[in-house]
Amino acid sequence: MKMENLEGVVTQTANDAFNALKKRQFLQRNPSIASRKEKLTKLLNWVMDNRLRLKQAVHRDFQKPSVEVDISEAYPVIGEIKHALNNIDQWTRPTKVDATINYLGTRSEIRYEPKGVCLILSPWNFPFNLSVGPLVSCLAAGNVALLKPSEETPNTSQLIAEMVEEVFDGDVMVLQGGKEIASELLALPFDHIFFTGSPEVGKIVMKAAATHLASITLELGGKSPAIIHSSARIKETAKRIVFGKFLNNGQTCIAPDYLVIHEDIKEEVIAELKIQIDKLFGDGVSISEQSSSYGRVINERHFNRLKEMMADAVEKGAKIELSGELNSTTRFFHPAIISEVPANARIMEEEIFGPILPIITFHNESEVIELVNSKPKPLALYVFSTNKKFRESILHQTSAGSVCINDCVLQFMHPNLPFGGVNNSGIGKSHGYYGFLSFSNEKPVLKQKRGFALSYLFYPPFSKRMKTLLEPILRWF
Repeated sequence: MKMENLEGVVTQTANDAFNALKKRQFLQRNPSIASRKEKLTKLLNWVMDNRLRLKQAVHRDFQKPSVEVDISEAYPVIGEIKHALNNIDQWTRPTKVDATINYLGTRSEIRYEPKGVCLILSPWNFPFNLSVGPLVSCLAAGNVALLKPSEETPNTSQLIAEMVEEVFDGDVMVLQGGKEIASELLALPFDHIFFTGSPEVGKIVMKAAATHLASITLELGGKSPAIIHSSARIKETAKRIVFGKFLNNGQTCIAPDYLVIHEDIKEEVIAELKIQIDKLFGDGVSISEQSSSYGRVINERHFNRLKEMMADAVEKGAKIELSGELNSTTRFFHPAIISEVPANARIMEEEIFGPILPIITFHNESEVIELVNSKPKPLALYVFSTNKKFRESILHQTSAGSVCINDCVLQFMHPNLPFGGVNNSGIGKSHGYYGFLSFSNEKPVLKQKRGFALSYLFYPPFSKRMKTLLEPILRWF
């Protein structure tokens, strides 16, 4: 009986929030650029003034180092807001469209209107960044929004709720909770849904959106490979891979999931990876629980999943190249490197989302291409090589949501690049102008001149004369 009452409250809360936002959206169908800038400026000021609160909340959730919170949570959001403020006038300006010869006399343009009431479902791994980043694009496009942050990071989710209450006046709302509230929200007819998470849950979101024919943006994940050619600069490559992989304890959707290394340089790369792990995350000494730059696994469930994946790989013949202390109480998981990983190991079939780095080797280019193409299309693909021919071959013969050459994860931060996946790794793009477009309806507008119009040639009655005129039009125009 208690569970039924709880579910009744959840349903009513979700409906109330949605209906309130719907009314709000009708009051101001297409808000002015000035009002959008005002909201974004208030949001920017709040983030700048409350960085300490943000650091404390994220640290309580999973002990993310203070500087890392600035780098991975605050800075991307601040950059997104500033970029939107600097470009929103241009983004919202109608785009003139040239007329082809058979449309002479008409004038056309594309106008950008808000989609309406938007739902943003965000994950736990970057709980502030991946909640507020999409919100920036949503507000720039003139929408109202309902945020549902992750229940796995309750302190950050509560901070987001406080932020919305302190900054916004009814245009943005937050609902906290687990799967039950998410299910209730997905049953409502939102105009657009922005989801960041796993492909498995992405399929549920897509199915729910189809019920109401809502548009969607899905930022998912998958197994993002890092290919290291024999021409790669080994020290530089190892440093950049270690940063991209072990930042946030490997709990990053675009982290290198596994390495594909040319067999001639395998041992050199592994040796340099070990050095860089201690330099970057061990404060220059052997990494331990006292290391100030190394985070923690989000919870015990994920911690145990990672342990099981490691054990499965070793049982099937993988070789441990680097491992160390594991503490389930504090969720400290020492960076791990494993080689000679068989294809049927769980660690090569599932997204790792943790500080384990599998290594497999290749002899020639065709092996790499065959391996990458045998798996679902990744969110990111990394190529480390000074050989342009090799890089271009990988680019042309594989597919990925994004590609970064000779570095890791930087493509996510670039304000003028679209970010998103393809097929299994996502649908739609985000960030900057591309995020603005995702939350906008690109509405074509055509204006016909007065008097005679060329379109009259196609009006009935469909006479023999029309047929004679139609033949050259179809052939030449």
